[in-house]
Amino acid sequence: MIYVTEKPEETQKLGEEFAARLLNFKGDTAAVVALEGELGAGKTVFIQGLAKGLSLEAKIKSPTFVLMKIYALPAGGQVYHLDCYRLRDEQDLVALEMKEIMANPKNIVLIEWADRVAKALPEDCFKIHIDHIGENKRKISIE
Repeated sequence: MIYVTEKPEETQKLGEEFAARLLNFKGDTAAVVALEGELGAGKTVFIQGLAKGLSLEAKIKSPTFVLMKIYALPAGGQVYHLDCYRLRDEQDLVALEMKEIMANPKNIVLIEWADRVAKALPEDCFKIHIDHIGENKRKISIE
């Protein structure tokens, strides 16, 4: 599906609505969301809305400098928010124990700059691509 948002609040709202798909995900492994888009495209803004839809209380910021932030889901499990901008490739995920994290079906894994670690992502991951098409206007593709 392709969506167009006119302002950051609409991008957040779309993320909030997308959270229902993650909460209803019934896989044998974690629900993994691969986000791609240029710097400033709105990946973190989308995740802020998603976090609201997941009933997370924390203020969501991009984990660019710490690589990963972990939040507890109210119904159990964890949300792992990664920013792979500074990673060289999927081998860097080994130190973060991502294989084990993605194996747990109670977890949700949100990966910004997912193209840098594409080989490590499960085939059934959700793919979200965000493009600038105006100052605040975004085209958001969700697969």
